[in-house]
Amino acid sequence: MQTMQEMDIKIRRAQAADLSALISIDPIAQREPGRRQMLGEAIAAQSCWLAEAAEVRGYGILDRSFFQQHFVALLMVAETARGRGVGHALMSALETRCAGDKLFTSSNASNLPMRRLLDKLGFRESGRIDNLDDGDPEIVFMKWAERRAG
Repeated sequence: MQTMQEMDIKIRRAQAADLSALISIDPIAQREPGRRQMLGEAIAAQSCWLAEAAEVRGYGILDRSFFQQHFVALLMVAETARGRGVGHALMSALETRCAGDKLFTSSNASNLPMRRLLDKLGFRESGRIDNLDDGDPEIVFMKWAERRAG
């Protein structure tokens, strides 16, 4: 299996023309108009970044919606690209956009692949929010973003 590096993955800011490709890799956006609207708004706000290697493989939304802190509000990787470094590449790229500051994100307790990725990237648990999803608490994670040399 090729890694994403072998496929020459690129991370770039999403444009309005990318919306249909983002929806095509996101099963929730395919069925929920609110998710499509959120994606369109994130693109318009220039807070959505995508990973591509010949085609869109994933996207991430970086904003300041969490107590005015940098926050990865959503990370989505195409099912066919999962476990191949796309999430890692996206999170690393988003981290560089808030260098020197704290970076927060969250995940349901049940989302073990995301929790493993966050652990691998050096994120640490920072809190818990109950009652968003019944029986599946949201865990908040934080990492000091890497400082850029120079």
